[in-house]
Amino acid sequence: MWAVATVGPDGNPLPSADTPETSQTSSASVVVRTIHYLVIGLLLGGGFMYWALKPASLNPMADARAAEAMALVQTHRAQRAPTLRQAITDRVQVMKARGQGVRTGEWRVVQEQGDRYLVSITVREQGTKQWFEREYLWRVDLANRSVDAMTLPAADLMPLELESRPPIPARSQPQH
Repeated sequence: MWAVATVGPDGNPLPSADTPETSQTSSASVVVRTIHYLVIGLLLGGGFMYWALKPASLNPMADARAAEAMALVQTHRAQRAPTLRQAITDRVQVMKARGQGVRTGEWRVVQEQGDRYLVSITVREQGTKQWFEREYLWRVDLANRSVDAMTLPAADLMPLELESRPPIPARSQPQH
C-alpha cells in the first residue's frame, strides 16, 4: 500500500488528522471560539440591559409627558427667534462663525413633581483662558401649559411679557 503524505509549501510533510498536534490545535480553537461567543453574548446582553434599564432622564421620549414638556420648551416663542430651540441654535452658530469654541449638550427632562418638569440644555463656551458652561433651565407646568425660565441665560431668551406688567399710567394733558 502506498502512504499518501501531504506536503506543505516548504516541502515538509503536514501532520495527519490523527496526530496529537492537530487534536491540540482543534481543542484550542474550540476554546477560543467559545470565549469569542461568550464575549459577544456578554456585550449584547449588557447593551440590552443598559437600553432596558436606563433612566428616563436619558431618554425623555420614553415618557410621553416628559416629551410633551420638552416640546413645550423647544417650541416656546423666544425674544429674537421664532422658538427657544432656534434661539439657542442661532447663538451657537454666531459663536462658531466668530471662531469661538462652543459645544451644545443634550436636552434633558427631569420630572419635578406631578405635572411639573425641569427641562435643560447646557452650552459649553470657550472663554479666553478656559471653558465655561451656561445652563438653560426651564420649569414646565403641563397642567397650566406654562414655561418659566429658572436661570439667567434661559430668562435672556424668553420674550418680554408686556401683559404681565402693570399698565403705564397715561399722562394728563395740561389744559389751556
